[in-house]
Amino acid sequence: LLSDGSVRGSYQNGYDGWDYISFDLESGRFVAADSAAEITRRRWEQEGTEAERHLNYLKHECPESLRKYIG
Repeated sequence: LLSDGSVRGSYQNGYDGWDYISFDLESGRFVAADSAAEITRRRWEQEGTEAERHLNYLKHECPESLRKYIG
């Protein structure tokens, strides 16, 4: 959450201490960390609902929480 009210960032998923897949807010795309995550990336991008969920979280829910707890 930037001082002008705009939002930048990403959402990252991992397991066992390793990166798995992340969602980049600027591009609106998933980035797979390895070949196993590539399967998930393709499926999520085909379905479209996971990207929509992450966009909503990063653009609306997360900034609202940050404003609440920081302010």
